Amino acid sequence: MVTTMIETLKTMPLPLAVLCGVAWNIAMFLGTLIIGHYLVIRFKDCAVTAEPPPISRRELWFVASCVILNSLVTIAGIMLWRADIIHVHFSLDLMVVVDTLVLLFAMDFAMYVLHRVAHYPLIFRIVHETHHRYENPRPLTLFVLNPLETVSFGVLWLVVVTVYTSSVYGIVIYLTLNLAFGLMGHLGVEPFPGIWPRLPLVRLISTSTFHAEHHQDKGHNFGFYTLIWDRLFGTLSPDYLEDFDSATAPSEKLASESP
Repeated sequence: MVTTMIETLKTMPLPLAVLCGVAWNIAMFLGTLIIGHYLVIRFKDCAVTAEPPPISRRELWFVASCVILNSLVTIAGIMLWRADIIHVHFSLDLMVVVDTLVLLFAMDFAMYVLHRVAHYPLIFRIVHETHHRYENPRPLTLFVLNPLETVSFGVLWLVVVTVYTSSVYGIVIYLTLNLAFGLMGHLGVEPFPGIWPRLPLVRLISTSTFHAEHHQDKGHNFGFYTLIWDRLFGTLSPDYLEDFDSATAPSEKLASESP
């Protein structure tokens, strides 16, 4: 069914395909906020930052521009596919796992580099400072980006899927994980258990604490999905474990006290 729906995008009238791209982005935006709101309430005792101030009109303008530009990136991707510039396959086998991992690690490294570049003073003031004005993140903060930054990430994604031919399923899984990691980084609370950063392999996966630290300390934690590049290039916050423990201590205490 999923395959049929996606294949239809290539042959349906372009205005209808555009409408589908816009609807998809609006649905993902609303779904992210709903899930994020639930997680913030569920783990309210595991705050990693102070409570953010009331939502401003300026934030909402940035959010609106982000959703619109993300929709345009999706539409551009559909048009490039329809023009046979982007190629995908519909195999449902082990390659789905391979494709997902390739997309995750390629984008994780590319976005780490782009994020480091965005912190050069001139570029930071023009592009990335917008996002850093909101040091105490909430789910909505994921979409509070300077339009230039939104477009930059979108173009990067289109370049990757143009260069690498992935399965449709790998792309869908990657996009879902991308949204999940983005939401995780902007919850303002830590849903993972205290043992998380000490488990093999798992400790390399990004957490809410990890990205919240970056909002508080602009010189560390530039990664998105993993801590690999920050560990490799020496940009991981030296306070990561301590901050993670501080955030999860209340939930660990409640768990130990429960019968």
